Amino acid sequence: MFESALTILITASSVLLFGYWFRYTCLLILSAKTAKDYALDVATANQLSFLTVQSQLREGALGDLNTLHNSLDRDFAMITYLIGHAGGAQGEFRVEDRMLQLNYKLMGTWYEISHRFSAEAGRSALNEMSMVIAHFANAMGERAACGAAA
Repeated sequence: MFESALTILITASSVLLFGYWFRYTCLLILSAKTAKDYALDVATANQLSFLTVQSQLREGALGDLNTLHNSLDRDFAMITYLIGHAGGAQGEFRVEDRMLQLNYKLMGTWYEISHRFSAEAGRSALNEMSMVIAHFANAMGERAACGAAA
């Protein structure tokens, strides 16, 4: 009986620590800044709306959060398609990119659960989702700039 309880405690602690590590790593990746930000250029060229969503969330607009969520989902599908179908090795996703994709989906699930109870929690989830899209847009712009320079 004691061994079972101890096993459950160790397993639960390991899961919680892994969750903490995953969130911390994703936030660390998203906070990294590059020398030049290509997100605006990529957003304009591909008619992505994540920058508009970010500004609306920053301003605290009382707009429909579901509309913003749908807009972010469209942008996410578009940017992952574009990166995935880029030519050569540039179209491959790295481990960090896969982690951010999973984080985006987890934040989408968290948004679906939390926005019914707390608009602020929903806004926070949408903001992090838009940061993931901005990261991918910037990475796509960097890869295109490196390809053009070569």
